[in-house]
Amino acid sequence: MFLRMKKSGEPPRLTVVEPGATGVEPPRPLGEHGRRLWDQVHREYQVDDVAGVELLAQAAAALDRAESLAGRIQEDGELLRTPSGLKCHPAIREELSARGFVVRTMMKLGLNFEPLRTSIGRPPGKR
Repeated sequence: MFLRMKKSGEPPRLTVVEPGATGVEPPRPLGEHGRRLWDQVHREYQVDDVAGVELLAQAAAALDRAESLAGRIQEDGELLRTPSGLKCHPAIREELSARGFVVRTMMKLGLNFEPLRTSIGRPPGKR
């Protein structure tokens, strides 16, 4: 069945959307890295239950925190000179903790498996 559009003098109205927009908004504002994770997960997986959405939002927020801490560590240096000698930057432990939370949460959501939105079996076609 083919649909024909009526010809009119006006061009079709187009709407500009942000690249990579998924249509699923997080429950709270996210930073650049967290939003990128949110959008990528929603492009490849279907996360629509309340618990899954909240877990993903928490993981995205933790990723934002980890990246923020990584930036601070980069500015200050990994080792800090103190009166008692060189010490490891105190934010390194917190950064690793946030990254660990992101990984564990993604595993709890089952995001370490093949994306769910792919079809199983042969691609459709002529037989």
